[in-house]
Amino acid sequence: MRLLALFWVTSLAIAACAEQATAPDAAPGDQACASISHKGDAYAVCTYSMSEHRIRLFHSDAEGEAYRQFNALERELDEQGQSLIFAMNGGMYHEDRSPVGFFRDEFGDRATVNTNDGPGNFHLKPNGVFWISRFEAGIHESQTYIDLGIDPTYATQSGPMLVIDGALHPGLNPDGTSRRRRNGVGVSDDGQMVHFAISDTAVTFHDFATLFRDEIGVPDALFLDGQVSRIYAPEINRNELGSDLGPIVGVVE
Repeated sequence: MRLLALFWVTSLAIAACAEQATAPDAAPGDQACASISHKGDAYAVCTYSMSEHRIRLFHSDAEGEAYRQFNALERELDEQGQSLIFAMNGGMYHEDRSPVGFFRDEFGDRATVNTNDGPGNFHLKPNGVFWISRFEAGIHESQTYIDLGIDPTYATQSGPMLVIDGALHPGLNPDGTSRRRRNGVGVSDDGQMVHFAISDTAVTFHDFATLFRDEIGVPDALFLDGQVSRIYAPEINRNELGSDLGPIVGVVE
């Protein structure tokens, strides 16, 4: 009996240690954000349902003053009786913080869809548009977005695409050596689940894309930035400060 009791005590201790070891990487069922390890790198992934959450894009207030920081957006929403529960930089921008590509928020369009050739990640074609309507969301290559005549409530254009119809962007080099902190967005095939991801360390484009394809499992994903990648997620105690932002994607309740 004494040996049996010792066995059960030892088993419970091992189970408790295992639970403590895995708890930081496992989000409770009522949390949107979780920590994911992929190819040895850590990521924060936050998932929201279109039927249960209000996903919006922000850039400036009604007077045209850019928010630039999560805290400024948080304060304005609070004054309106709303709460910001998640935010992330939502696309690339010029020095004056105006969007590089197409951007639509509650105040209208700030530019048309940019299909020009040029330098930098934005022009590593195909680039794409992440869009949000009342009942669904989606990501399309920029030209496809134009051809389909989509007229959403919110939209932001960035580049490059990371995953296109389940396949990696053909220009992403599996042997690439350029590493940065990166963030992006993926949408489920039915347009009902939106997944935002940000790396906690510097990663390659290729590894970041495989996170969306292999771990999150979405057919389409879009790179948002690698220069000012930041996240606001109070439920996991994240409110990252840094350089002023341009477009911001947020979840409001």
